[in-house]
Formats: sequence, structure tokens, C-alpha cells
Amino acid sequence: MSAALPSGLAGPVQVALARAVDRIPYPGALPGGCRFEPKWDGFRVVATRDLHGTSLWSRRGTDLSATFPELAAACDDQLPPGTVLDGEAVIWTAGHLDFGALQTRMGRGPRTAAAHAAGHPASYVAFDILAHDSRDLRHLPFDDRRALLDRLAAGWRPPLNLSLVTADPDVATEWFETYPVVGIEGLIIKGGTQPYPTGRRDWLKVKHRDTVDVICAAVIGRRSSPQEVVAGLPIDGTLKIVGRTAPLSTSGSRALAPWLESPRADHPWPAQVLRTAFSRFNTARSDVVDLTLVEPVVVEVRADVGWDGQNFRHLLRFVRVRPDTEVSSVRPPNARDGPPA
Repeated sequence: MSAALPSGLAGPVQVALARAVDRIPYPGALPGGCRFEPKWDGFRVVATRDLHGTSLWSRRGTDLSATFPELAAACDDQLPPGTVLDGEAVIWTAGHLDFGALQTRMGRGPRTAAAHAAGHPASYVAFDILAHDSRDLRHLPFDDRRALLDRLAAGWRPPLNLSLVTADPDVATEWFETYPVVGIEGLIIKGGTQPYPTGRRDWLKVKHRDTVDVICAAVIGRRSSPQEVVAGLPIDGTLKIVGRTAPLSTSGSRALAPWLESPRADHPWPAQVLRTAFSRFNTARSDVVDLTLVEPVVVEVRADVGWDGQNFRHLLRFVRVRPDTEVSSVRPPNARDGPPA
């Protein structure tokens, strides 16, 4: 068996993406019929295993091998060289997916990663296989890749796990309705005859609607201690200010601050906005509100129904930062994308 990895799969690896739809699609919405999987609340991780060991790659191409040493060690032990997996790193706390604990693991150096791994051990949930026995499998239909993954995973032990999958829409609906209690975000849907769509949004995703993703492109306060998030969304091809959050809690400010960077290029927003021009800043006492501009990053917020197509009429509630989500993937609420459900 060769230990070399196929071209484009040695890492970092460009992953397949999903586009949002409003509801669970009909069974024939994708080529070969829909295959439904839970949408895990974690960080996307591609594991590449060769004779030299395992490397773990984030969706953005960051090497996370030192961040999750327990996952790299498990892949070294349980995966044959020449294997590439696509999946999610997650942390379970008291039977619930704990994204906050997962965030505490990010950015840790080798000296502290082992200690944090002991305190908050991660699990790896594999949902696709891109290479096996040094063969590139991305051209194969999903059902064939999944069958091979099932066979490979038959002898796995934690922290390696195999994601659930079903072709039954009734089972998928039950998952969608009952799994939020443990932190499952929704469903990912793939076509049974689809090849792996590297870099494309050929998969679908449906999420629960109690939260939405927005783009944090500015904050009120300092980057080191943000007080509020200024939320943006792409509207008519332009990133526009659409609202702001209520004042951040101390823990929320601390969670957001490490991900705030100075803008790397020209910013679409001014450093000051007139409160008369932006009604959502009407609580300001002065005529202008100072913004601290940042490199755009995706954050998850709670929002009520007060979306008028251009603005959130009421304050948003910060939930968490989503640094693993591409800014380009964020859409306004109720934006239609993809085939009809």
C-alpha cells in the first residue's frame, strides 16, 4: 500500500460546502436522492493520514494538529496511511454539544494543548472519505464513498466516530425536531450520486431558525474589549449595516475579542455613522456613533421577527463567534437559495 496522498489532498484541503434552504427538501431534490445527516455543532476538520502521521486541517487551511493532539493520535492509531477524512471536531459536555468548550481549545500552543485536551477532550465525527489506500475518491458517488467509510469505521473506537446518515425523510424530520436538545444545529443534505463537490455549494443545509448568522464588520468599543457588535449583511451586492446587538456580557466580549482584527483592506463602512441615518443607533446621546472597524467575521445572533428586508428593527443578542464560517456564505434572513423545498 502506498503512503502518498493524492494531489490536492495532502493538506490543506479545499472542502465541499452547503447552501442554505428554508426547509427540509423533498427526497428527490438532489441527484440520486437525498441523504440526510445531522449538522454537527463543531469545527470542520479534514484529517490527512500518511506514513509520517496525521495532520488536521481547518476549513480555512489552518493546521490544527497541535490544537487537537488527542484526535491526531487517534487517527495515527486507527487510520491506515493514505487516508483522508472530512468531518467535524466536537466536544460533548454532559450529553450536549459544547461549542464554548471547543472555542477554548482554539489557538492553544503545544505546551497547553495537552492540558486542555485532558480537561475538554474532543471527538471527531467523520461524514465523508476523500482518499483511501492513496486513491482519490472524490469522483465517486456519495453512496459509494459512504459505503467505504462505513467499512473503514467498523473498527473505530472513540474519539473517532461515524456520523449518522439516512435516506428516509421521516427519520430526517425526527432528527431535525428532536436532536436540538443535544445541540444538533439542523441537517446537511447530499445527493446519493453526487461526487464530492470540492469548493462548491452543491450540498444543502437547513438550520433551526432561532438564530441567524450575521457579519461583524465593526464593534462599538475597542477590539480588545468590544461592547456591542455592529451587524452587517450583503444586500444588493453591498455589505450594509443592518443592526447591532445589545451590550455584550463580559463572557461574550471575551469570547469575541480574540477574533477581531484590524481591516486588511479598504472597509465598506465609515468610522462614524449619524444616528439620524441609522435608527438602530438612536440610543446614542451624540449625533454620531463611533465604530471600531474590524476584518469581517461571522457571528451568530438571536433575532426576533423584526426583519424588514433591510434592517433588524430590534436589538440582536450575541450568541457566539463563528470563525470557521465563510463570510461569503452569509445571506439575509429568508433569502432563497437553491432548489425549491
